[in-house]
Amino acid sequence: MNTAIILAGGVGSRMGVDRPKQYLIVKDKPIIVYCLDIFEKHKNIDNIIIVVSDEWKDYVEENVEKYGISKVRGYAPAGRTRQHSIFNGLLSTEENAPDTDVVIIHDAARPLVSDKIIDDCLVGAVEDDGAMPVISVKDTIYQSRDGKSIDNLLKRSELFAGQAPESFDFKRYLDIHKSVTDDEIATTAGSSEIAYRHGMKVRLVEGSERNFKITTIEDLETFETIIND
Repeated sequence: MNTAIILAGGVGSRMGVDRPKQYLIVKDKPIIVYCLDIFEKHKNIDNIIIVVSDEWKDYVEENVEKYGISKVRGYAPAGRTRQHSIFNGLLSTEENAPDTDVVIIHDAARPLVSDKIIDDCLVGAVEDDGAMPVISVKDTIYQSRDGKSIDNLLKRSELFAGQAPESFDFKRYLDIHKSVTDDEIATTAGSSEIAYRHGMKVRLVEGSERNFKITTIEDLETFETIIND
């Protein structure tokens, strides 16, 4: 059984608007609904858990009912960091969808993820321990400790930018979170980072430029253009 954890607790401070980006309205529908609808319609997703801040929970519940998102099994509170929110989502999955084998974690602000990426991530979590979509880095990357001079040259062909969703063997991933310190959870930058650090094999699958996260006004305008075409 596969459960999608949708992260909708972010505040979207970089957008400079009056509400988190995942709740902005595009073509008469909140962005989060576009995301939820993809997982609702995906034949290999059995359950959905939504991580949401208390102040937006009623709004999300109203839209889940309005748009017929029937796979939602529960909600979890947003944490003080993204990884804390993920941990809360894992605990809600344990409570509300205990038969889960694979958990797949996605950002509500990535509303254009493809079925193929979801499928590849699910397969990767079964054949390995987890999977994440990546895209090749196009620009030359330099390492600098002070931001003023080059400390190291990095080989571009070996560098990849991670995306979401990220999928994992549910029980192993949950057990890691239960066993580590709160500080380790707080300082984890990406979902797969903590899995890799604790011995899980994470497969890289092909991502897509279209699977972007809405972070800036320019991203929002791009999404609006795609939806309106």
